[in-house]
Amino acid sequence: MLGFLGVTAVLKVRDGMRAAPVALAVAPPPEPDLAGRAAAGVALQAGRNGHFFVNALLDGRSLPMMVDTGASACAFSEEDAARIGIQVAASDFTRVWNTANGTVRVAPIRIAIVQIGSITVRDVDAVVIPRGLLSTSLLGMSFLRRLRDFGVSGSTMTLRG
Repeated sequence: MLGFLGVTAVLKVRDGMRAAPVALAVAPPPEPDLAGRAAAGVALQAGRNGHFFVNALLDGRSLPMMVDTGASACAFSEEDAARIGIQVAASDFTRVWNTANGTVRVAPIRIAIVQIGSITVRDVDAVVIPRGLLSTSLLGMSFLRRLRDFGVSGSTMTLRG
């Protein structure tokens, strides 16, 4: 939408002479390019095994994760959790999770800030899986459902914050 805002300015009186008002044309700020913004995102290429991997920043600490649309929440191995500064005790494993390999007790946690490239999501629910039961930490639906959208085309997954 184009338009202008008319503003009347009075110039300073100088040498006893009064200046006439002047009309100034001021353009409004440009409207955001919503189509361009929707197209922006983070593109991930599938690995040799067909899975999508990402280096996530979790409260400022980097951790490789596999994107898993089948995981209801982000899940961290106890080993990875310790690497990024999350310590859990045996008494923290208070919930039961059903996995492809059976049931497992998990420790619920919340990550203050998860960043994937230019995308930032705050207060992401997650779980810690006991030591030795998860080989790769998972970027699950507790993060993905907070995005504007995500999709796969060929061997590329695009995340849009």
